[in-house]
Amino acid sequence: MSISTPNAISTPSTSPTITTDALIIGFGKGGKTLAAKLSAAGRKVVAAEASADMYGGTCINIGCLPSKSLILSAEQARRDGANSTPETREAAFEAAIKEKRRVTSMLRDKNYHKLADQDNITVITGRAHFTGPHSVEIATAEGPVAVTASKIFINTGATPRIPDIPGIRTTPGVYTSTGLMDLDDMPQRLVIIGSGFIGLEFASMFADFGTAVTVLQHNAEFLPREDADVAAAIRAQLEAQGVKFLFNADTKAIAPAADGGVRLSVAVKGMTRGASQACDSTPAGTGNAHTDITGATGATDTTTTTSPTSNPTDHATMSHVQTKPSDDGEPRFAEPAEARFCLTTDAVLVATGRTPNVEGLHLEAAGVELTERGAVKVDELLRTTAADIWALGDVNGGPQHTYISLDDYRVVWSQLNGSDRPYTVKDRKHVPSSTFLATPYSRVGLNEREAKAAGLDYVVKRLPVAAVPKAQVMRRPDGLMKAIVERNTGRILGAMLLSVESHEVINIVKLAMDLDAPASTLRDMVFTHPTIAEALNDLFA
Repeated sequence: MSISTPNAISTPSTSPTITTDALIIGFGKGGKTLAAKLSAAGRKVVAAEASADMYGGTCINIGCLPSKSLILSAEQARRDGANSTPETREAAFEAAIKEKRRVTSMLRDKNYHKLADQDNITVITGRAHFTGPHSVEIATAEGPVAVTASKIFINTGATPRIPDIPGIRTTPGVYTSTGLMDLDDMPQRLVIIGSGFIGLEFASMFADFGTAVTVLQHNAEFLPREDADVAAAIRAQLEAQGVKFLFNADTKAIAPAADGGVRLSVAVKGMTRGASQACDSTPAGTGNAHTDITGATGATDTTTTTSPTSNPTDHATMSHVQTKPSDDGEPRFAEPAEARFCLTTDAVLVATGRTPNVEGLHLEAAGVELTERGAVKVDELLRTTAADIWALGDVNGGPQHTYISLDDYRVVWSQLNGSDRPYTVKDRKHVPSSTFLATPYSRVGLNEREAKAAGLDYVVKRLPVAAVPKAQVMRRPDGLMKAIVERNTGRILGAMLLSVESHEVINIVKLAMDLDAPASTLRDMVFTHPTIAEALNDLFA
């Protein structure tokens, strides 16, 4: 049953009040799975979703699946050579966006009907906020709907974190991942603010489409949480695709450029060369002060620029460099603390992380508290600080993965189905992750850096992907495999796979770790041939 449909709002004008067994705020993976389970058990459920464009949650609509659709299309464009000319690039990008929209629309519709077609479930499209411990008001297009529920589940996900940079919210051409995945025209130049894994996925994807990509990182170390050899291999792969990196770079302001693009004022710490003209003293693209960005601390091999008169498909144009002034106001030219310059591009992606989506929920009305980082505070059973209110998925501050939201459903359902011993967050083991670069990167457990910091006695196992026969057959020999094994016990502490099909193989390693199987189990396992999975025989030898 539904109070709204994907195409129209049909909320009664009399501002109805609904009393139900369960209210689920947010249509994400955990919430929708819980709704179906509760309905099957005979409970009355109301599912509230703020937007008809978000039935099914982030993953289906603006996250995992649309981005992977575009990544696969970009890989196909690279393999076919469709990224080699402006005309073929545009055609490939247009086809990719069309296919992404088709897949997303189809999945959204299926997810909607999985709930709305059930007699025990009422789907309401509108933004919800608490009015009391067990009461919520949902603002729909045709007026408010009041809902009173015995149990309430918050599953509102996360939203992109937008840094406090002047112009970032008002300048055309600045996007979050959501907007960048729905462009009609492919940007010839793209600047990405942030070099976490979301930003790197987009860098790899757009580079495969033929966009000139420049990534800005605020510090000197690339992927500082990863092992140095793994980070170096990932960076080399991206640079081979044509991605440029600028380290120690802080974006100070963003504004429209004279050519219709976007102009960024960027400060680079540790730069040793520069001109004295201020970034904003001349309209972007008209000055003649240019530099290659070398000598920046921790990134002495980084070069990024072309002149303003270069081909529009070149990397973001840099000009108007200014050194940081000294105390007397005069420019420094010898070993400046930082240099400023303009960077002109067609589009900017803000990829600086995601934050729990709690705005407008009025959680205080229900007695639901937040953590210091702005997530809904929960215990190991995902119970909030208010009785009979739980929080599932990204909004509770856990790992931001769809499969964690699904596992959160298991935690909650184990409390509702009469289990003698509920499943808890502490029972969760070894969460894997995958980043879908041109060569996917997947990991689970500890890396070498973390094992060393923990004081563990370990050995490192390494295998170049070029040594894997299936990788050679697939013409995908790039990358490396690395595993950390406890020396005396043979316990697998973690694995890092930068390899074709790593997103599949990592699940085998996770299963072995979950079962406390020693490394010798994977060393001696009989795999089919030829496969990437059989490389685990050699990796753990």
